[in-house]
Amino acid sequence: MNKQISLLYPKTSCVIRRISAPRARCDSQLQPGAKSAPQQLVGVVGLEVHAQINSNTKLFSGSSVRFSAPPNSLVSPFDASLPGTLPVLNKRCVEAAVMTALALNCTINKKSFFDRKHYFYADLPAGYQITQQRRPIAVDGTLTYSILGGKKRSQVIRRTSTIKQIQLEQDSGKSLHDDVRSQTLIDLNRAGVGLMELVMEPDMSCGEEAAAAVRELQLILQALGTCQANMSEGQMRVDANVSVHRPGEPLGVRTEVKNINSVRYLARAIDYEIQRHKEVLQRGGTVQNETRAFDSKSGETIPMRDKEGLQDYRFMPEPNLPPLIVYEDNASLPAGIDASQAVVVQEIRAGLPELPGVKRDRLVQTYGILPEHSFTLVNEDGLVEYFEAVLKATTREPRKVIGWVTKELVGHLKQGDMSVSQSPISPSALAELLERQETGHISSSVAKQVFQEMWRSSGKTASQIIQEQDLGLVSDATQLHNICQKVVDSHPVEVHAIRNGNKKVLNKLMGLVQKETKGRADPVLVRAILEEKAS
Repeated sequence: MNKQISLLYPKTSCVIRRISAPRARCDSQLQPGAKSAPQQLVGVVGLEVHAQINSNTKLFSGSSVRFSAPPNSLVSPFDASLPGTLPVLNKRCVEAAVMTALALNCTINKKSFFDRKHYFYADLPAGYQITQQRRPIAVDGTLTYSILGGKKRSQVIRRTSTIKQIQLEQDSGKSLHDDVRSQTLIDLNRAGVGLMELVMEPDMSCGEEAAAAVRELQLILQALGTCQANMSEGQMRVDANVSVHRPGEPLGVRTEVKNINSVRYLARAIDYEIQRHKEVLQRGGTVQNETRAFDSKSGETIPMRDKEGLQDYRFMPEPNLPPLIVYEDNASLPAGIDASQAVVVQEIRAGLPELPGVKRDRLVQTYGILPEHSFTLVNEDGLVEYFEAVLKATTREPRKVIGWVTKELVGHLKQGDMSVSQSPISPSALAELLERQETGHISSSVAKQVFQEMWRSSGKTASQIIQEQDLGLVSDATQLHNICQKVVDSHPVEVHAIRNGNKKVLNKLMGLVQKETKGRADPVLVRAILEEKAS
């Protein structure tokens, strides 16, 4: 297991021309009436997403699945492809694939098959990968996602991408390249981990659309619990197939950008590659059918290998696995079949949670918030539950609560690189603060001051902070009259302007009163007193 494997790579030299790829609008957002539109080269993007199934064990063995485990510590004899070992299919992985397919409106193949895909690499000890090439577990689905459009990018535009198929397959091991010692080490912990490969049709046109689609897919998988989709840990990896063409003409030669592990990098890689294709063709060159990698430091894609001599994977049926059968309902189970060992689509469908798109629509319709606020709530894990918990504990309108949650709370969380579950201010504590403001005990500016103090002093309630620091509204009419009179007497020029009809100057006097009272004066009462004294 720990034997070091040295690999020799042929040295190649190439000249890479730096390409500027500024962030541009998607080609699908170009005005259809533009005269030059038919002559423009537009991008065409298809995606292949490898999602690691959220399972305690691997797809065909009982080995545990754990990130950052010591190298080669989670390897069974089957994972290492030792002679005489046989695959045993993990039911959990099949259920996860079916649940994902249902959420994406796919057609479930009641009978699917496993195949061997042969290729030789050090991190694939068997010399083949078990996948589903002939008949995958699901086909013909859709993924609906949204992007922001319009002049101010405040309009939510919905797009739909077609899911060609979802297939179950094994992951390979991991090659750790050591350039200093010119050697490659192999870690087989990942070998045999269950993957869902989701193949999406080339119906996107730019990096922004692809990034939005992958982000929506990420949220769906996390809501289902079928994949944790943490891209930084390799639980979700994306290959982007990119080409350009003129509308109405055949698709151009495509390149594949492999193993992109960030939504932001995905958008940058695709936009760069589209621009590179356009520049090559505009110079009269030919785009090569090749595999490329994205360099996040330079923002460029670099060649990995060409695809001129396509490898013959010699697909063949997996002889050690029977056809995979799933059943529509319990009534369709054959006699003698143990129901606990069968995968029943109806039962999985009944357990589907509320999906992100449905949740956003519900939030907008139920609470009257803006669509962009619903995206903020759904995109942050646990934020919807936090928002609704605050609403249950306060009488304030949802549209007044949403600003506190999406701006104050989220802003502090991002500043501290914290999750919602780590917030030092609980929903009930925030609700208490908002109630104190709603009932007139504190002003809006003081409420923000109290929020800051609650964040710093975890455990202290709003009422305790207001009392300790004497932050309650000054409600003594005599005291307010005296303060307002003092401000009016010391600012005769402003008072003269107000009497001449310039009512905006009144705001300055109100600010001076608030400064005098440290933000504790009731603004409605202060305005009434000042209007009376300055008239």
